[in-house]
Formats: sequence, structure tokens, C-alpha cells
Amino acid sequence: MWDKDTSAEANGGEYRVLARKYRPRDFDDLIGQQPMVQTLTNAFQSGRIAQAYMLTGVRGVGKTTTARILARALNYETETVHEPSIDLRVFGEHCRAIIEGRHVDVIEMDAASHTGIDDIREIIEQVRYRPVSARYKVYIIDEVHMLSTQAFNGLLKTLEEPPAHVKFIFATTEIRKVPITVLSRCQRFDLRRIDVGLLVDHFRRVAEAEDVPAEDLALAMIARAAEGSARDGLSLMDQAIAHGGGRIEAEAVRSMLGLADRGRIVDLFEHVARGDVAAALSEFAGQYEAGANPPVVLTDLADFTHLVTRLKFVPEAVNDPSLSETERTRGADFAAGLGVPVLSRLWQMLLKGITETEASNRPYATAEMVLIRLAHAASLPSPEDAARRALERADEPSAEGRTTDAAPSRPSSGGGASASSSAALQVAQPQMRTLPQQQPRQNGAILRAVASTPEPQRQEAPAQASAPEPISNAAAEPTPAEQSDDDDWTGPTTLAEIVALADENRDIRLKVLLRTALRPVRIEPGRIEAAVGGEAPKTFLNDLSVALEKWTGRRWIVMLSREEGEATLAEQETGARNLLVRDAKEDPDVAAILARFPGARITDVRISTEGEADAEIAPQSAEGDILPDADEAGDD
Repeated sequence: MWDKDTSAEANGGEYRVLARKYRPRDFDDLIGQQPMVQTLTNAFQSGRIAQAYMLTGVRGVGKTTTARILARALNYETETVHEPSIDLRVFGEHCRAIIEGRHVDVIEMDAASHTGIDDIREIIEQVRYRPVSARYKVYIIDEVHMLSTQAFNGLLKTLEEPPAHVKFIFATTEIRKVPITVLSRCQRFDLRRIDVGLLVDHFRRVAEAEDVPAEDLALAMIARAAEGSARDGLSLMDQAIAHGGGRIEAEAVRSMLGLADRGRIVDLFEHVARGDVAAALSEFAGQYEAGANPPVVLTDLADFTHLVTRLKFVPEAVNDPSLSETERTRGADFAAGLGVPVLSRLWQMLLKGITETEASNRPYATAEMVLIRLAHAASLPSPEDAARRALERADEPSAEGRTTDAAPSRPSSGGGASASSSAALQVAQPQMRTLPQQQPRQNGAILRAVASTPEPQRQEAPAQASAPEPISNAAAEPTPAEQSDDDDWTGPTTLAEIVALADENRDIRLKVLLRTALRPVRIEPGRIEAAVGGEAPKTFLNDLSVALEKWTGRRWIVMLSREEGEATLAEQETGARNLLVRDAKEDPDVAAILARFPGARITDVRISTEGEADAEIAPQSAEGDILPDADEAGDD
């Protein structure tokens, strides 16, 4: 599998790190890159070999190694094979020199230190000469995105039409920084992050080759920490062997990486999910004393939250070899018992908490506050559940003497959203209702949806759909319903009167909204049920309640109804205006005038009654034609 000539004994006793010692030598050694290997295999077998290749991917996935293997395949030569080949199990004439980076016809260049046009000119000058001994002259340019714009431009022509004996292989971690003009001239391969399971198997084979005892859990920790990079993982293995005195043990790796025990992370997750703050803080303190880093603990907690959520939708993910037995069994149990809204909320809060903890100069205290928030939020229902349960409770007929299901209303600038939040608090924290005397009574709108009821049951609807009666100071202050029965009520009782009241108080905004957006369902003294249309803001009904209380000195209940409601005042006036215009056009005299004067149209219709002022309707676009002046058209 690996070339044993690179061992310490073959190098005069000099130690070589695992990442170099076990570097892949052929395509069979590459792990996790099967799509690329299959494409190259088919291309070589059919003779469709491109003049340039672009290899991209994160660090440590094998870009430079793949470039060397590809250069070896292009120049593969044995006593029996005289053409490019993917089967490199037997070393060819040029293989050793290419792998060790010393072949004269395979030129490796680091673009990070050779960024200028002069370096590219040197390549352009050299490509005209044939290779010394190999089949192709191969140029491997690593970190190609570091080239300057002039260097890229200078390379374009040669890259598009190179000599037949020249091949280019580029490698980069920043593919977006490579000009599209260069990408379009290359055959691109995206090297994937290596799966954790593949890394664990790879590290196990390396440990066996090195004769180093290794625990599976420790290898899984290293594979997760490597984040898909084989080179990073092998470097961590080197460190773990040194740290563990020739062994790779889970405790040593956990201490080396500052990780928390995965089993204890599951315990912490359970405490948080149950809302047990004290147990969660105690468990976190134990992990911190054992050497775990607070941001790492939260990151591991987020990883386990992701695992539980994934197991909920992909149960077969439990077979992942990188998972411990505890993660498999308890993760599946949590996936069956926790809902997606709870898991999603934990995930979002952990993402924010990790950032806060990493940026804080007191990470331990910050992490504790994050855990407190998580445990507190775990017991709260989702906003949708809270609103639904609040509506169900409000729709139930109130039993006689039942006063503990109500909560004082509060004015809010959030309209319906504030009502949902209030409902959520009522559902999630019922213990707050046991102290009604401590809740101050607030004047404001009570906004809630009113379910539409059939006509025969309409008389019962107000009693069932009315807002919950506040229990604080209930004896000292009358309810709005009691206020509406007072004989001295002098406030508005129709929508037109409410509009007039807004006009008197010079509140133009509310006046316009009342005329164009409010669709009344019921208007009673101190109480309005209405639907809202048009572009009315969410705070409209609450603002109306506050304004009416200010203008009349009485408390008003303004409720959002699910019924369609009547037409708005503006729609009613438009309909009346259209009817008058239509009637006017049907008048014989007016019709004769319109026929006599083509292009004439009706602009206004005024109805005069003896002893009364003319009732005017402002001109607007209406059906039919309109005259410039009603006086010229005659009297209706």
C-alpha cells in the first residue's frame, strides 16, 4: 500500500512525519476521491487526455499529491507499458523521481512565491523545448490563485494551445480567485472532504503499519478534529502518539485537543433538554475542571444537536463508524422524543452562544449563561403552539367562578405579534397567574382572532369570543362591557362618528386608515370588532384603541375578527357616487346634453334638498363620462 523505502530505517534513522511517510503513491491509495479517479481512468483508457487540469479543494485533501500521481500516470513507462496509464501498482522508470519531486521534466512551482509575469515568461520560454527523458513535460503550479493578473494574462495563450508535449496541472484552495478565462481552459476536479468513516479506517491502517496501539474512540476524535483533511488527521496522530507515549488513547487525545468526553456531552444535552439548569451547570463545571475548553464544549453540544436532528430524518445515520455506542443509542432516543422546533431552537441558540463565548474575555461565565438560556428555552412551546393553545383556552366557555385563566392585557406596538407573545407567556408560565394582585392593570387593546360563527349562533359569539377578563383590580374597576351599559354613554357608536372624532382631534393618519382599511363587523359602545384590509400597519388596531380611550375618556376593546366585515367607508362612498353618476347618465336631459356635446363628461353630482345644505360627494374616477361642470349640464 505504502512505499516502505520512506521509513526511518531507509533514511538513515531520520524520522519522517506520518503525513509524508504515508502519502499516497497511486490512485488506489487516494481515499474519498472516487469520482475523480473514475473520470481520469475513463479518459486515459479512451485517450482523451486534457492539456490542463485544475484541482481544487480544502487544505489537506490531496491536491498536490494528486498532481504528482497524475504527472506519474502521464509519464508512466515500463518495459511492457509505453503509454499513459492509471494502473501504477508497479513503479515505472520515472515514478520514483516524480514522487520525490526531483524529475527534470516535472516542474513544480509555488505560485505564492512566484507570482509575477517574469516567472510565467520563464515557463513560456521553456515549453518550446521537448522533455529530456519523459513523455510529457508537466508543470505543477500550486496555489495558482496567488498569481498576479498580468501573470494570468501571460499564461492564457500558452495554456489554450500548448505544445503536444506539455501538460499543466494547477492546484488551489481558492477557486473563486482564479479568472474564468483560465478555468475555461482547464479540466476541473473538485476534491471532496474525506468522510469521517474513511478517515477512521485510514488512520487505523496507519496505526497498524506503525505498530501503535490505538483505541477506536481516539481515532474517531482525531478524524472529527481533522474536518475532512487526511494531512491534518495524520499530523494529529503524530501528536497523539507522542502525547500518549507510543499509544493513541481516548483520554490522552481528549486532553490534547481540549475536548469534552462525548458521553458527558450527551449527559449535558439531556440536562439542557429537560430544562434542569442546576444539573447542566454542574455537569459543565465538571467538564471544565477536567480540562475541556468552554467554546469546545458548546461546539460539541451543537454537533450532538445536529446528530439528533439528523437521526430524526435519516435513522440509518446511526451506523456511522465515527459515532460511539452512547451517541448511537441515546442519540436515537432523543431523536424519537424531541420535536424539530425544540432542536432547531437549541441549534440556533448554540450557534450564537459559541460566537459569544469565543469573543468573550470570560468564556466560562459566558458559556454558563448560554446553558441557562438553553435550559430555560427548552421548556417553552414554539410560538405556533403557544398561540394555538391560547386561542383554544380563550374559545372555551368560562366556568362560573373561574378567574385564574385570565391575564391582564397590555398595550403593544406590535399588534397581533404582541398578542401571540403574551399568549406564549400565559401558556408557558402558568405559575405567573397565581399572583394576580402583583400584576398592574394596563389600558390598551386586546387583539385576538375571532372565529367566524354561523348565523344562528351569532348571539352567543360575543360571550365566547370576548377577551379574558383581567383579574387584577376586578372589583374596583368596571369591565368595558359594564361601561357600555351605562346610561350616560356619549361616545361614538358608528364608524362615521369615529371618523368624525378622529377629524375633530386632527389625527389625519387614523382618519385615513379608518376610511380605507377598517371593515367593521360590530360596533358597540366601548367595543369594536373589525377586519383590516389594505396596507394598514400591524399597530393600527392598538393605536385606534389608545386614541379612542384618549378622546372619550373610556376604555375601548378593539378586536381583530376573522369575519369579512362590511365595506370600508371609502368603498361605500365610491359605490354611492357610482350609483349617482349612473342615475344621472340615465336622466333624459343629461343624456341629450352628453349626446349633443361629444367628449363631455360628468364631474360631480349634487343633490339639493330644500332647507338643507347641499350634500357633496368629492369627485373621483367613476363609471361613465363626466362633464366639466355640473352647472353647465343642468340640474338633476
